[in-house]
Amino acid sequence: MQDAHEAPTPPAALPLDGEGGGGRGRPKKNGVSRLMRLERRTAYLLLLPTFLVLAVIAAYPFGQVVYSSLTDAKFASSQPTSFVGLDNYRTLFAMTIRRLPPKLDESGAPVLVDGKVRYESAVSVLPRSPRRYRQVFQFGLLGHRYVLGAVSADFVRAVWDTVVFTVVAVALETILGMIIALTLSSEFRGRGAMRAAMLVPWAVITVVSARIWEWMLQPTRAGLFNALGSYLGLSEGRTDFFGNPTLQLPSMIMMDVWKTTPFMALLLLAGLATIPAEYAEAAKVDGAGPLRRFFRITLPLLTPTLAVALIFRTLDSLRVFDIFQVVLGNQRYSMASFAQDMLISRRDMGLSSAASVTIFVIIFVFALLYVRSMKVDT
Repeated sequence: MQDAHEAPTPPAALPLDGEGGGGRGRPKKNGVSRLMRLERRTAYLLLLPTFLVLAVIAAYPFGQVVYSSLTDAKFASSQPTSFVGLDNYRTLFAMTIRRLPPKLDESGAPVLVDGKVRYESAVSVLPRSPRRYRQVFQFGLLGHRYVLGAVSADFVRAVWDTVVFTVVAVALETILGMIIALTLSSEFRGRGAMRAAMLVPWAVITVVSARIWEWMLQPTRAGLFNALGSYLGLSEGRTDFFGNPTLQLPSMIMMDVWKTTPFMALLLLAGLATIPAEYAEAAKVDGAGPLRRFFRITLPLLTPTLAVALIFRTLDSLRVFDIFQVVLGNQRYSMASFAQDMLISRRDMGLSSAASVTIFVIIFVFALLYVRSMKVDT
């Protein structure tokens, strides 16, 4: 008989994987349990109807657009369609960079005007055959002057303008929306009225708001901005916001920021409401100031909401169409308005489809970068 004071015999160790017992002692480290496989299979079955609906209403039309981009199809035309492969994409992305030579006087020295070197025109250096290249923009590098030329200069410029528009507008809307959301999340008299008033610009139809801004930015003193500039002595009251290429894009950004900042503020305000007030109160007791509480507590907890808001606004800005079409028309394009102009005005369905596929790829890349960088999937 075992002594009562003797330590009990420890139980035998369970067999490990690959040892006795058929490997049933401990689950495989990297394996997937049967329950997890069953849950995954069930999830796929539940999502199958949604995937089928998307395949019908999205995948098939997108496939038709991809096919049209590989042809010379014309919109509303009875002419036979031919397969041209990647010719439409070559037209969109055919670009070249050429160095501009300086203008020379009779002695062979560079011509100077106000101390600056004058250069030859871009037409003199850009190729004209087999396809004609047009200037997109000029830039200086290492003391030389260069010109970027493209067969479809309007499309390249539209891509650049749309990306700049998206980056600047979304950044401003996020900063202003955060300030408004933080303000409206605090307790003060009239907060409900302020929240309602905040949504007015966002509720206005985009075409209507574009017309309102078009009136305020008139190139005469009848426009609000020119009238204020003239009254304050900042300008002569004849600034052409939509006719001056330098002011066109900033004007579009200003219009979009005014209209869409309330949307960002609304999303961020909803995110702030989910953060427990005890965290900020505890940090305040510990002596943390407002900025430290914001960057150490509020912003990290708000990151998931902020990521979703940024994705929504970025995707929406990249496909901007209405304000460019209403205000600028064919003076300056966004990517979407370029595709529309190619289809309706020039009836080039093949080139328009190629532009649309390019827009899809750019938007997909932006969304993927956002999801990866901000870890939305986790």
